[in-house]
Amino acid sequence: MLPRRPLAFAILGALLLAGGGAAFPAARSPASRVAAGSSHLEAHVVHDTSYQRERRVWVYTPPGYDAGRSAPYPLILAFDGDGYRDDMPLPRVLDSLLAAGRTPAFVAVLVDDSTGAVRLADLANTRQMVGFLANQLMPWVRQGWHVTRDPRRVIVTGSSAGGLAAAFVAFSRPDLFGNVWSQSGAFWRGAEASNDPPWEWLTGQVAASPRREVRFVLEVGALEHQVTLGGSGPVFGEAHQRFCDALKSKGYEVTCTEVPGGRHGPPWWRPRMAGGIVALSAGWPRP
Repeated sequence: MLPRRPLAFAILGALLLAGGGAAFPAARSPASRVAAGSSHLEAHVVHDTSYQRERRVWVYTPPGYDAGRSAPYPLILAFDGDGYRDDMPLPRVLDSLLAAGRTPAFVAVLVDDSTGAVRLADLANTRQMVGFLANQLMPWVRQGWHVTRDPRRVIVTGSSAGGLAAAFVAFSRPDLFGNVWSQSGAFWRGAEASNDPPWEWLTGQVAASPRREVRFVLEVGALEHQVTLGGSGPVFGEAHQRFCDALKSKGYEVTCTEVPGGRHGPPWWRPRMAGGIVALSAGWPRP
């Protein structure tokens, strides 16, 4: 195991699972990760037995992380892990929110999703991804870090396809994920990464199913008027609105925002990322 260095200066060395045994490398003793003055981000390379491929996962711990304290840490899980490490700098945002007293101290897990069709096979209403998170990733995180088991203190977040995935995995496993922060979620998509109709599959599932114990904060840009699939699919922003409407009609606790002048991309998501975390964690205990 490589030594740890401050988040601001480095992403720490990868751990590669040698064949056989558990799905993830053995977690370090939580006591060895206590640090008084800085946050840390540890990089792991893991063998995902659900997809049968290597997957990068980063784990953020806050300044003063204390595995021995009585109250477990709330948890944030973010998709597109390298993007949320760099272009959407979730670790730095969490540092700033904590320093300003706007949120409790979080542990965060950033999950890599590759690109293109591989990414959509992870993020576009895919049950295989739910299985990976529920059966492998969450047990591993709970074993290695002092994090909550209360879904009401867990936020899952992402943007575009990641925003769709955040909503889908929480809808599928509300026992694990009780809060969704989605930016420009691609709610126009069909089931299992399909580019074919019927589109807006998750909207239909919400409308046809009993309400689950999940809270939603959703936003989309006011200028996200693009017609998907090169003109043959739904209008992106209209599909997003129909998903919001379906949640409201089922009685979900949901906030839907149309961002004035907003378009589809990190320049519009990044400045607003902190706001969703603050909104969802308002009133949470701050040991």
